[in-house]
Amino acid sequence: MRIPTDDEIRALHERYAPTAEALELVWTHCAIVCEIAEQVMDGGGFDVDKDLVRAGCLLHDIGVYRLYDAAGTLDHKNYVKHGLLGHELLHAEGFPEPICRFCSRHTGLARDDIERQQLPIPAGDYLAESAEERLVAYADRFHSKTDPPTFVTADSYIVRARRFGERKIADFQAMREHYGEPDLTSLAADHGHAIV
Repeated sequence: MRIPTDDEIRALHERYAPTAEALELVWTHCAIVCEIAEQVMDGGGFDVDKDLVRAGCLLHDIGVYRLYDAAGTLDHKNYVKHGLLGHELLHAEGFPEPICRFCSRHTGLARDDIERQQLPIPAGDYLAESAEERLVAYADRFHSKTDPPTFVTADSYIVRARRFGERKIADFQAMREHYGEPDLTSLAADHGHAIV
């Protein structure tokens, strides 16, 4: 399987971003998630394809661009759809399924989550399965595209995620034990984003 280069991925972001502001928000978030994943991988002995993780990090939120309207306003109400929209976008671009899955699987939604919360996406399990998918999903938990963007500590993530159910917390805690916690201090200083 050929893994796209950073330049190819950046060009894809540029092609689909509806505005310069959307590109800055989404691309920067994806690049930061990549930095977090690389920090985790550098921390010790995980059996993952590092190039695939890198591509997954840089592509996981590309579906967000499909939620912007013509005026450049993000549809927050349907944000939950961004993973599936990204999967569809990458599939239409001819990417292999293992790369497309980073979009749909990083959200960590299970069929019961979707049905219980009556989310506007097809009922199904959108859970990270491969080691690479799990690492991308974990790294994503530590940065938010809020306005302004912020880094999120593990404890803060747990507080935010509790509304989505205890299974989500248990999954995160298992990943936290497996991967450890990234050092957000240096990343926050590099990017000028607060830690919450």
